[in-house]
Amino acid sequence: MILNKLLLQAANLLTDTVAAGKIKAVTDPVKAHVDSLTNAITNPDSLAALSPSKVASELKNMDWGGVITNLSNQIISLGLRIVAAIFIFYVGKFIINKIYSVVRAIMVAKNFDKSLITFLLSFIRITLLFLLIITVIGVLGIETSSFIAIFASAGVAIGLALSGTLQNFAGGVLILLIKPYKVGDYIEFGNYKGTVKEIQIFNTIIITYNNERVIIPNGGLSTSTINNYSAETYRRLEWRVSISYGDDVELARKVALKIIGDDERILKSGFEAPEDKENENTADATSEQSNQKPKTSFWKRLFHRQKAKAAEWQANQDEEFKKLLPKKDYTPYVAIDALDDSAVVIVVRAWARFQDYWGVYYDVLENIYKQFPANGLHFPFPQMDVHVKNTEKA
Repeated sequence: MILNKLLLQAANLLTDTVAAGKIKAVTDPVKAHVDSLTNAITNPDSLAALSPSKVASELKNMDWGGVITNLSNQIISLGLRIVAAIFIFYVGKFIINKIYSVVRAIMVAKNFDKSLITFLLSFIRITLLFLLIITVIGVLGIETSSFIAIFASAGVAIGLALSGTLQNFAGGVLILLIKPYKVGDYIEFGNYKGTVKEIQIFNTIIITYNNERVIIPNGGLSTSTINNYSAETYRRLEWRVSISYGDDVELARKVALKIIGDDERILKSGFEAPEDKENENTADATSEQSNQKPKTSFWKRLFHRQKAKAAEWQANQDEEFKKLLPKKDYTPYVAIDALDDSAVVIVVRAWARFQDYWGVYYDVLENIYKQFPANGLHFPFPQMDVHVKNTEKA
């Protein structure tokens, strides 16, 4: 209520003043007195003739009521602008949060990639906040065109100074386009290993197994080597076990294969990856669709025929490419890997899903430690035989 009354009084005051033509009548005498006083101070001749009594007379003749009225109008106008700017800022911030929530809900409902969701949401928020700040500055009475020009020139200087930050932004765009990894993948970059939590505009956030939050710039991720452990469905595990010389290698092979066979998480002999089955089913479905004749219009049949030919060509290309690649053999494997100075090194290899990698690795390692000695196999350790020869004095 108080704000409404104040706004109404300010509006009435400005209306009456403009209607009566009092603005010019108030400001002109003040301006004339100020100009005359300024000339008197800056002019050497006038300065010589200037006396305290004359200054006092000039100040006495000045229209202080007009000055106070003008100052009051300026203060009221500035106060109204500040109130309006604060109101617009908070309303705009509320609208930005709503837009952020709606866009996020739409992306989640449409099953957008999580990496793309975090990147676009952060970009939208920063853009909208920048537009809101420009709007608030305009409400305060600052010329936005000159401000934008200043901001653009400052942006060039800041861009040169922050070339690394711009490189991180470009790296984030490349990561979203090329997709070397996505949210939820377990990656290794340099000395850091962890699960990708967010892909932001400038950085990628990963969470290590120790629940440590590591922030890595996108520029380095887009130009350096990344090991993505989650890119493939299955991973091969490898154990190197040393047994003593003289132990039965065939017995060690049987014990290792039994340990692997008892673990249901390890892929067994003759396993066929579901990806291969899906590719075969896709090729069969494509060929069946190409043989079907849909009862539609001429243009739809024409586009469908072209689409079917493109799909068939792509399937043939994928099949030819698969023939060039060696077929993966998921059969567990045990063999002699090396003959060291004091041990025979046996390598044990098996396949499992990447989610089960560490669980399988540690469980099999523990079972090897328990069952090898139970079956008469020995783990050697470095030792040195010292022979002492006594010589009698003649």
